[in-house]
Amino acid sequence: MNRLEAAASPYLLQHKDNPVHWWEWSEDAFAEARRSGRPVLLSIGYAACHWCHVMAHESFENHATAALMNELFVNIKVDREERPDIDHVYMSALHSLGEQGGWPLTMFLTADGEPFWGGTYFPPQARYGRPSFSTVLHQIAAIHAQDPQRIAKNAEAIKAALIRSEAATSGEQRYEPDLGEIARQVAQAFDPHHGGLRGAPKFPNPGLVELLWRHGSRTGDQLTLQRATRSLERMARGGIYDHLGGGFARYSVDERWLVPHFEKMLYDNAQLLSLYALEAARSGDTIARTAADGIVAWLAREMLLPEGAFAASLDADSEGVEGKYYVWTARELRDLLPPEDAALFARHYDVTPHGNWEEVTIPNRLETPEPDAAEAAELARIRETLLAIRSQRIPPGRDDKILADWNGLMIAALARAAGLLAKPQWLALAQRAYDFVAESMADGDGLAHSYRAGRLIKPGFALDHAAMIDAALALHDATSEPRYLEHARRWSNHLWRHYRSTETGLLGMTRNDSSSLPVIPRPSHDDAVPNAIGIHASNLLRLAAKTGEANDRSHAESFLDAALAAAARAPMAHGSMLNAYDVARNGVEIVIAGRERGALREAALKLPYTTTIIIEAPDAASLPADHPAAAMIERAGDGAVFVCFAGRCLPPVTEPNRLAAAVLSSAEPAVRSND
Repeated sequence: MNRLEAAASPYLLQHKDNPVHWWEWSEDAFAEARRSGRPVLLSIGYAACHWCHVMAHESFENHATAALMNELFVNIKVDREERPDIDHVYMSALHSLGEQGGWPLTMFLTADGEPFWGGTYFPPQARYGRPSFSTVLHQIAAIHAQDPQRIAKNAEAIKAALIRSEAATSGEQRYEPDLGEIARQVAQAFDPHHGGLRGAPKFPNPGLVELLWRHGSRTGDQLTLQRATRSLERMARGGIYDHLGGGFARYSVDERWLVPHFEKMLYDNAQLLSLYALEAARSGDTIARTAADGIVAWLAREMLLPEGAFAASLDADSEGVEGKYYVWTARELRDLLPPEDAALFARHYDVTPHGNWEEVTIPNRLETPEPDAAEAAELARIRETLLAIRSQRIPPGRDDKILADWNGLMIAALARAAGLLAKPQWLALAQRAYDFVAESMADGDGLAHSYRAGRLIKPGFALDHAAMIDAALALHDATSEPRYLEHARRWSNHLWRHYRSTETGLLGMTRNDSSSLPVIPRPSHDDAVPNAIGIHASNLLRLAAKTGEANDRSHAESFLDAALAAAARAPMAHGSMLNAYDVARNGVEIVIAGRERGALREAALKLPYTTTIIIEAPDAASLPADHPAAAMIERAGDGAVFVCFAGRCLPPVTEPNRLAAAVLSSAEPAVRSND
């Protein structure tokens, strides 16, 4: 029998009518494997995954294939977004076999959950150099039955590789990265024309773009800044950006950002919103501002759930066809629009008789002319018309589970972008989502990972807590409400107690008392989302500055030391940790004091938040006695800002429009010594 009907995950519910006797991940499933003597077939995917849909249609909906699976295996379905720990462990197992990995992930396990072989997508008939799925099933089941020693040997070797890969290293000496040298290395790996890492497929890699942007904007280094801004510009012009509805697809299959893999993920758009808001505030660039506005418009229109938080993703497919919802033909546009509108849109969005992808058009502005002011106004009207028409199509499926980590990333991005671009409505959107996660997804002193239809998946993972701490700190900067700082400290203490390894000082993905997997996953590198370790290193530095308490300071220092040691062997894979080190190395405290602080706070929120830490101090008692601004607070009068760094503060700034220049002057010594 198929047991997925009661699942909370939309991905699992997509498979509830398969003739496969699916189980959810549970001890009962492994008990059945032990009872029956069958191995486990573990299939991992996610709701927006195109090739997951393909394999489901070809194999899991096929009665003959399903019967074979049911006879030979205990079959377990996992949503990788709901259980990233399971996905990480078994994807790492596949990598240890020399496979590149991807989804759907198909792994074969012993009845104790130990992997012994696996792959990704398997076709129904042998092709693409891959054996047919039925052949794989027969062969694996035969080896399991006839050669148990071979199975045990494989499982033992893979487990040993997993233990080695999850054993985070720590150095005896602190690793002091040269941010300038690393930024230049990253810049050399980026495509000078198209942006992003060279070649195809192309992923946004927001952590590396941020590293380049931080260095270039702080130092004036034109190479690193150009690589960052070029990447942002080309993505925003490309087909990976939805020029009608806003928001970015997960990646581009080509090197030009033209043809997206059309699924849209909350986590990508959260990280890109931060970057586009930073660039729009720095340069006033219209393309960056439009991209930021578009992300939030898409978020509010298509991803906002009744609970106030945000859905996880939108599918790539609609009506069984990838991208169908988003593409147009030239004839269709001529039929829908007045001739002059169709011609104007075609000229500026690359519409040709045979299209730019498989006889259809993906709207883009990669090589099209810049409109003048009058044309831009007309194009805005045309886009609204086409968006309304598109909304009548059958939309892609939406995965409406609420993930604490991805929501935390988006809440922090909204709160900071609201200050950078003077968008108070974005702050309200962030606060509403935050309230739902903090209240309805609470799990004791910590957080659950996923919510859907009243059901929680708990306990949460390290990234759930780290991302929500970052969100709380961003909202504390924006509002000075004490509850946000209280939440940040409580969740931080929870992470320290339950997720931190006493051996390495680093965070594992899961709690230290987790026992359902062959190993506790302890990755330190960034993936599509930043690693919890990198985010939390920055969190602890900001918390320590805000509270001034010795315990917070010692936690921040020891954790950063451990994080940097983990990053030493492959710094370019640890962008979030390097960005945290940037806070430690170049951070500036913005102490806002005096009776009238509102306008000064607004000015502080318009500064690049990457290395600024906002501290509101109405009186001297609000700061630790040893803070360099403590003795100066009484001079704040109606309102003043003290820009503090390296144990000292500049003279008070009383006019909001002078704050940016003061912060820039504080950064100059750090720039000279570090880069």
